Amino acid sequence: MQFLCDAYLDIETTGLCSFYDEITVIGVCLANDSGNKLVQLVGGDVTRTNLLRTLRCVDTIYTYNGSRFDLPFINSRLRVNLREHFHHHDLMHDCWRNNLYGGFKAVERQLGIPRRLRGIGGAEAVILWWRYQIHRDKKALDLLLEYNKEDVVNLITLRGKLERFGCGPR
Repeated sequence: MQFLCDAYLDIETTGLCSFYDEITVIGVCLANDSGNKLVQLVGGDVTRTNLLRTLRCVDTIYTYNGSRFDLPFINSRLRVNLREHFHHHDLMHDCWRNNLYGGFKAVERQLGIPRRLRGIGGAEAVILWWRYQIHRDKKALDLLLEYNKEDVVNLITLRGKLERFGCGPR
């Protein structure tokens, strides 16, 4: 018997255009009553097969702005429409209903969700990836993966805070 879990998903890319840019990291935190498990697909491991294998026990995928970015990007690059296989809940819309606007980092600040890595955003994530690719800078890759992990784990925190305020996923 397989227990269903929730997935918290965030991607890192080489840019904003899914036609030209690549997915560098897919971070997924699988969460259920038994605990959490982080999976990060990196570089050549970012494949349709690996992603679907990672999500095999998932009922609902949670993202922040995933409706407009993560899921369409994945569909374009990996040719898998996650909305056809899973429930999807974009936490950004819950934030909007409660006057919490801005990117994920801005909402984290508004809600007091701590972040260990400061000063790193999407543009820096691209630079870290290229430092790893061009110079084989393992520290850059480690920092990129830590940044992605913090994004994914903070999605869980965001959902919990929204639910405690009575304004979480319906």
